[in-house]
Amino acid sequence: MNIEQLQEYCISKKGVTEDFPFDADTLVFKVLGKMFALVGLEKWEKGEKSINLKCDPDYAQELRAEYDSINPGWHMSKTHWNTVSLNSGEISPKFLSELIDHSYDMVVKGMTKKMRESLQ
Repeated sequence: MNIEQLQEYCISKKGVTEDFPFDADTLVFKVLGKMFALVGLEKWEKGEKSINLKCDPDYAQELRAEYDSINPGWHMSKTHWNTVSLNSGEISPKFLSELIDHSYDMVVKGMTKKMRESLQ
């Protein structure tokens, strides 16, 4: 998955916006103002393709044990965030989509009922 495909996939989800709240390099995808994915564009352009995604803590541990390309979130809460490296080919585009979906769903799950209903 290239950066344009990743961006299109994230933006296609209900209630999602993108911006650069930290610096001109870190692209952040939010659902109703809550982060679910971060991408360092400068590193991506240098060939160090990765994305930070929110994850259920137990599932995060399982993923880290099974995949060398999935590690605790870089500069994020190590319990709730994973950094997924996309350079090795270990993570297929389909699986990456599933991980993005999981991250989005985790954030939506933590919202108020009213916020969740606005996404219907």
